[in-house]
Amino acid sequence: MKILIDGRNLALEEGTGVATYARNLSYNLSELGHEVGVLYGLPFGRQADPYLSEIAFFDPHSFPAPHATMERIQNFIHLLRAPLGQRAHEIPLSGRVVSKGLAARLPRFNSLWNASRLFDNAHRYFGLTSRFVNVRLPWRPDIVHWTYPLPIRVDGARNIYTIHDLVPLLLPYTTLDDKRFHLALVKSIARRGDHIVTVSERSKSDIVDLLPVDRERVTNTYQNTRIPDALLSRTVEAVEQEIRGIAGLQYGGYFLYWGAIEPKKNVGRLIESYLAAEVTTPLVIAGPNAWKADQELRLFRQFFRDPTREGEGFGPWPGAALETSELTPGRPSSGRIIRLPYMPFPRLVSLIQGAKAALIPSLYEGFGLPGLEAMLCGTPVLTSKEGASAEIAGDGALLVDPYDTNDIRTAIARLDSDSALRKDLIEKGTARAAAFSAARYQDRLTAMYDKVMATPR
Repeated sequence: MKILIDGRNLALEEGTGVATYARNLSYNLSELGHEVGVLYGLPFGRQADPYLSEIAFFDPHSFPAPHATMERIQNFIHLLRAPLGQRAHEIPLSGRVVSKGLAARLPRFNSLWNASRLFDNAHRYFGLTSRFVNVRLPWRPDIVHWTYPLPIRVDGARNIYTIHDLVPLLLPYTTLDDKRFHLALVKSIARRGDHIVTVSERSKSDIVDLLPVDRERVTNTYQNTRIPDALLSRTVEAVEQEIRGIAGLQYGGYFLYWGAIEPKKNVGRLIESYLAAEVTTPLVIAGPNAWKADQELRLFRQFFRDPTREGEGFGPWPGAALETSELTPGRPSSGRIIRLPYMPFPRLVSLIQGAKAALIPSLYEGFGLPGLEAMLCGTPVLTSKEGASAEIAGDGALLVDPYDTNDIRTAIARLDSDSALRKDLIEKGTARAAAFSAARYQDRLTAMYDKVMATPR
């Protein structure tokens, strides 16, 4: 079949879980033999010289943004034209732009398309009218698989929407979403979409109960993540050399959290629990600051130096060695906390492989990708009983109440001292990760697409 997916999150410079979902979806669709198109909403229009379109795709920021007044005029024109739909044009790739270093970020595709500022325009139009923007393109897909709730459709195709979770509605205090807008959007998708895809049974139940929608119109395909064999097969010595270069870390000698610093990820309670555990194994926190990061990191900044703060020691590139945090004089030595910035995926895999355990006590997840990544890497996992985290982990992780710092503290202490527990979690986690293999994911995708195509419109 011809299947179009959106590139909304793929265009972000720093990866997100949804970007990983979209990228891996493109890999699996390609391996299943489908013709894959990817639709972006980058801020440039059709260029007279096709080579400029190729350049703009790889470096959209090199095209000057319009003056604020002109941008407002353009936005108004887009709103007037929105009922007619928005045309997408193909981005021709000649191969003249050297993109080898970007390969890990790119999806697999047969064609690339762009509709200037599509996603911003569609959100603005839906906010004013509660209507979807229709995209027109000369390539007619059989299925459009939107990887995120978007007020967009392609007429003549089956429009499938992935709703990863309903966290903005279930835990509204943990996200910055406009809750009124989000609720209206997901309810509209539930009415108008040909099918809804989600990534766990927990999320499926939330969608069926809250929107509400007929259970038969929602399919849980779970999701798949890929770590190249070249990374997974590296020797302990190779991994140890790399993590020592990143921040002077020892193989198996630190706990690891990775991801954005935001309320949903529960980093504040993790730090509090870690300090209370009084273990000597360092805690590494790798990832960018998101909203309310200062609140989540208040204990860390009270007692430790933070090299990710502006002017306090960033290396010249994201993988550069950073000075480890130090205790304030007078505080008992209860371990060290080390902050690292966003890491490119190969460096992150090294950090996961070298960790004594992954600590991921999120308040709520629709899937919980970091837990699966850790299990694939053969790293013991501590994760949450809430949301879908326990569903994905099965018996392959140590489960905690994410609201109970004493429970998290006790689990950290156990992981630190009990080598038999860590060995058991590695064995069970590796076996559990097999349930999310590419082959099983492709079987679930195929069954879902067949069901959608067989359903009368």
